[in-house]
Amino acid sequence: MAPRMKGCRVLLLAALAAALALAGCGGGSGSGSDPASVAPPDAPLFVEATLRPEGRQKADVDALAKKIAGVDDLGEFIVEELEKKATSSHEELDFAREVEPWLGEKGGISFEEYDGEDFNGYAIAVETEDTSAAEAFLAKREKASGEHARSASSEGVDYEVQEDGTALGVIEGFLAVAETEAAFKAMVKASNGDSLADRESYASAVSAAPSDALASAYVDVGALIDQAGGSIDPNTKLFLETAGIEPRNATATASLVPGSDTVEIDLTTDLVEGSTTDSRVSEVLGELPAGSFAAIASTEFGKRFGEAIDQIDANGIQGQVPPHKFKSTLKAAGIDLEKISASVTDLGVFAEGSSKGSLRVAAVLTTGDAAEARRTVSGIGFLVRASGTPGVTAVSGRASGFSVPDAELGPKPLVVVSKGDRIAIGYGLAAALRGLAGGSGPTLAEDPTFKEAAAALGDTPIGGFADGPAALRIASALVSPGSEDFLKAKPYLKKIDYLAIGSGASDGLATVKLIAGIGGRE
Repeated sequence: MAPRMKGCRVLLLAALAAALALAGCGGGSGSGSDPASVAPPDAPLFVEATLRPEGRQKADVDALAKKIAGVDDLGEFIVEELEKKATSSHEELDFAREVEPWLGEKGGISFEEYDGEDFNGYAIAVETEDTSAAEAFLAKREKASGEHARSASSEGVDYEVQEDGTALGVIEGFLAVAETEAAFKAMVKASNGDSLADRESYASAVSAAPSDALASAYVDVGALIDQAGGSIDPNTKLFLETAGIEPRNATATASLVPGSDTVEIDLTTDLVEGSTTDSRVSEVLGELPAGSFAAIASTEFGKRFGEAIDQIDANGIQGQVPPHKFKSTLKAAGIDLEKISASVTDLGVFAEGSSKGSLRVAAVLTTGDAAEARRTVSGIGFLVRASGTPGVTAVSGRASGFSVPDAELGPKPLVVVSKGDRIAIGYGLAAALRGLAGGSGPTLAEDPTFKEAAAALGDTPIGGFADGPAALRIASALVSPGSEDFLKAKPYLKKIDYLAIGSGASDGLATVKLIAGIGGRE
């Protein structure tokens, strides 16, 4: 998005950003109005935020600001910076006198369209507690900017159109700023009874968002696809179908929930059909090796693998395997994919190490049939050798399978081995064998940080975990020393104790939770 904003619009939007960061140092009563009530009904993206949080929510945001940035009062800090910037631009601003008196509880921004790369046609609505004060603020800022505005009216609503086409006014108790006059008129039309808030799909999506969210973003996935050209890349389409995702009529809502020592992001969507919750995933994850800086687990891998195979078989592989021949071709070579998918239950992936040389990564599949596991690894090894891949070496002893060197992966070979009912695919033999150990040594479930991460998710089973300091150490070892972006982010990344990911499903909606523990453990 590249909106054209200057003069009073810059100050207005900066003021709103300050408000979002708790400028004003306290809550307002607010009218309880919904910014979505002035958003066009077909907006593909709408973001709403609480501009004046209070009570526990305000205390939590202040606590996070202190831990992350060392700022005692985030609101006061941003207001000070905003007023300094206004002064340097030769436009004085007294936030407490000019903005705070009219600033309401909620604010929202919607976009008219998405061209495949950028969102265009922004429309901002900020709830006002004093319409007259808001109008006075706009008038003063317009006069200070020295620009020549054109007065206009739409359906009884007066507004001003700036030299760059930006339109400003007050609509049904909301101070409104739109990128174009057409976008402003669309807001006026929406306020008269056909808005995003009136859409059942929107109401259903946002009703599942956490009640204590500081900000939420609503996305009409189907509208994004249509506005971007209406087509989905064939490979993307296959992936979505394999994952049980039907995007055309789907919506999604992402919510930001602050805590005194956590930042939580909740994603709720009806994209995934037939989603279920399996609490056993936390057990699978907990059995992975202690000391892993990152790990994920799934208890539905066999089912998803089978669905993927069915999709590939139905569509074939262009230029290589015709439709409905994929499974039969591999079966003739001794690999029965249907048996494999039926026998596979769980998947666990872990990574450990603190340097490039000590890095170990492995994926571990648990099956219900040890004989099938051996046949699978043997069959894959046969195909790899038959394809002419150089350097294939048999692995025996503590596990059976094969290894394949790959210069692109690094100095360690890719190792595929089985033992009992487990199959491990690892970067190096040590990683593969570590995966096959299956809880025989120290595990994540015994790690205090893992326990803290799992507890942060509450009733949601944990399916993904990262140890903040350990992950940062390996990242520091792998990222180029000259990476400016990483160096800028590193002081803030140091504040992350852990990342926890969990998912669940209810009433046809799938929910994913991502929680970052903030405390600065190094």
